[in-house]
Amino acid sequence: MAGTIEALVPGGQATPGPPLGPELGPTPVDVQDVVAQINDETAAFDGMEVPVTVEYDDDGAFTIEVGVPPTAELIKDEAGFETGSGEPQKEFVADMSIEQVKTVAEQKSSDLLAYDTKAAAKEVGGTCASLGVTIEGEDARTFDDRVDAGDYDDVLDE
Repeated sequence: MAGTIEALVPGGQATPGPPLGPELGPTPVDVQDVVAQINDETAAFDGMEVPVTVEYDDDGAFTIEVGVPPTAELIKDEAGFETGSGEPQKEFVADMSIEQVKTVAEQKSSDLLAYDTKAAAKEVGGTCASLGVTIEGEDARTFDDRVDAGDYDDVLDE
């Protein structure tokens, strides 16, 4: 009966209710123990949706793997806004500095296809464009060109 459960939970705020409770209920694990460990391991992502994988054995033993929140969640947290723009090409909801973009790129680097910080920052810039977030006061859709031109080498090459 060993198995795996995957869920998105609010960092540091998981409960025995949905989405975990209904999935864990029929298993041999102690739901309260699982929830407590998830909350301990996701406390740094307080309030953000965090992907979690729980693997359990027939004897009730379990292991938890905590993923990195989606890039959009990291951007929202870093820039301090709740929801993206309904019209991201026209209405902007926040502005991020290049240092903030680098922070998100470094947090997300293990999940990105990027091979270096510049490429990771460009991936983050793409998410910023779809959320309606500007970077350094300019439309994020032009961020790739500015990175390729070397405008942010002093920050991204560190």
